[in-house]
Amino acid sequence: MKACMQCRLIVNEASECPNCHSQNLTEKFIGQLVVLDPEKSEIGKKIDAKVPGKYAIKLQQK
Repeated sequence: MKACMQCRLIVNEASECPNCHSQNLTEKFIGQLVVLDPEKSEIGKKIDAKVPGKYAIKLQQK
């Protein structure tokens, strides 16, 4: 699993983020949260989630 450094979305076996199309992915992240409805989720709003999915809580540099 890798997390996008731009939007924090966690992806499996991808070289590009399906959400923001960034190729800046890292395997180094701590924790994850699941956002089911980004428009209604308070946490989803705080992390600026646009699509449902798993998001990294904390990102570390490569």
